[in-house]
Amino acid sequence: MSWVGITTFFLLMLTIGAAMGFAFSWIFYATVFGQGLVIIMVYKVLTDSYATSKTFEDFYEDRPIPREEYPRGDQG
Repeated sequence: MSWVGITTFFLLMLTIGAAMGFAFSWIFYATVFGQGLVIIMVYKVLTDSYATSKTFEDFYEDRPIPREEYPRGDQG
């Protein structure tokens, strides 16, 4: 996930540079470059070979809920 970090860092620096009043040409070309980084980042994330055995029934990983504790919709 290094592309996410690189893109985020670059775009944050671009935002700070724009707020500090850098020349328009620098901001313009950096924005075009940043858009390219976003496209590359999205491609890398979507084509990553990450696999998981989790389903939507497992809820969130940061607060797992055992299957016995939550109500199911099919139980009258």
